[in-house]
Amino acid sequence: MSRELSLAEIFQLGYYWETKILLTAVKLDVFSAIDERPKSDQDIAGRLQADPPTLGLLLNALVAMKLLTKEAELYGNSSIAIKYLVRSSPQYVGHLLLLHDAEWNNWGKLEETIRTGKRTVDRHVFETDPELGSHVLAVLNRIGQQSGPDLAKRLKLAGRERMCDLGGGAGTNAIAFCQVYPDLHATVFDLPETLKLTEKTVKEAGLESRITLHPGDFNRNPLGGPYDVVLMSDILHYQTFEMNQDLVKKVYGALVPGGRLVIKDRFLDEAGTGPAWTTAFAVHILVNTQKGSCFQASEAMQWLYAAGFSSVVELEKTAVVQGVKSRET
Repeated sequence: MSRELSLAEIFQLGYYWETKILLTAVKLDVFSAIDERPKSDQDIAGRLQADPPTLGLLLNALVAMKLLTKEAELYGNSSIAIKYLVRSSPQYVGHLLLLHDAEWNNWGKLEETIRTGKRTVDRHVFETDPELGSHVLAVLNRIGQQSGPDLAKRLKLAGRERMCDLGGGAGTNAIAFCQVYPDLHATVFDLPETLKLTEKTVKEAGLESRITLHPGDFNRNPLGGPYDVVLMSDILHYQTFEMNQDLVKKVYGALVPGGRLVIKDRFLDEAGTGPAWTTAFAVHILVNTQKGSCFQASEAMQWLYAAGFSSVVELEKTAVVQGVKSRET
């Protein structure tokens, strides 16, 4: 059963203090400055070219947040900080937090956006800072390596030979799918700048002979093909309803008879009030994109039917929708 929030919980929701403390520490690169050997605030300040007394306040707050330790006058990284927040760590996720810090000012304009209905950004931060975008994709690639193989197995693609990962980013899903299905060949379709990273990850996976890179803008350029299956993973929330409807129709034309379009995204439920994380993500999309939205699975199914798919199903609630093209097409 649901319960009402307590006053303390309401205050906790309203306090953004710890969030900004963490984002600032990552931007200053505090955790990398400390690295594996505890240091004094004077030493850390010298490495960061910061003011020792004010830095000390930040360091003490990070100790209370359990990201740093403090013994005598020496500050050290917690084990979780060493693993994820020290820049030299292979599991560093700081770039994703830097993305959130880069979006901080956009969130400050939420009230204005709600009052006027007008968005205050004209370009996503990936467009204004391509280097940060590349680093974020690399982090998401590492995270996605854990979930990609499971998705591939759940979709049961045995017997399919040609796949297109549309807007495939670093090629995370294409790599995972090719590793699960030895007979599968994949095309990663994305912007030329993005494919520089994709080329690197594909080579690291040793799959150059089975994964092709196709540079282009999927809204404007031909998609190639024909394909047995097209995957659209987490790309639709950056676009409008009409753009997605047109793109789904375009994908339909790039599929063989009997081909499948799989759309994986963060869909809202029919009431628009869940899943909880997605409702907050929808506000994030509102303030950080020029025209993006979170959609319902029923809307994605509407695009599939309008494009001509004969079989349309929601494979995983608020997560995965699939359309199958008739074999008689």
